[in-house]
Amino acid sequence: MIITISGTPGSGKTAVARILAKKMGYELIKLNDFIDEHKLWSGKENGSKLVDVKKLKKAARKILQKGDLIVEGHLSHFLMADFCIVLRCDPSVLGRRLKKKRWPVRKVKENVEAELIDVILTEALENKNIKKLIELDTTNLSPEKSAEKIIRLIKKGRPHRENVIWLKKYEKHLK
Repeated sequence: MIITISGTPGSGKTAVARILAKKMGYELIKLNDFIDEHKLWSGKENGSKLVDVKKLKKAARKILQKGDLIVEGHLSHFLMADFCIVLRCDPSVLGRRLKKKRWPVRKVKENVEAELIDVILTEALENKNIKKLIELDTTNLSPEKSAEKIIRLIKKGRPHRENVIWLKKYEKHLK
């Protein structure tokens, strides 16, 4: 089974994926490392690597044939998967997490906005190579609890949407 774990930076992907891989006995692929190893980026813009998603998909095909993998990274929702897990996090909490990691203010704002308007979820929903999508709000869950919930949801074998709509919560701030 191929499981991808995506989400806005700061949503908990790395910690959750590490725990999930250990609990399930799956190999963990860190997509950022894979991108660097295969030189799948063409330059930088505003401090971020510009990744060629078509080249990424092509390069990832071989490793995805191994089976029983967890692929973690904020671009993993572009890959084929039996389950794509999209981690969500309240934008205000996400902002605090990224500031704590000493991210530049511009990048914090960019990622908070991406989470606010569902960028990664929307892209994942458009990927026809994902068999089942699980959307999970990690705002008030530890990585351990998030991993446990993901395992329960995978065992059910169905897609799961929490229908997180941050814009409703924060629309008063946008007026």
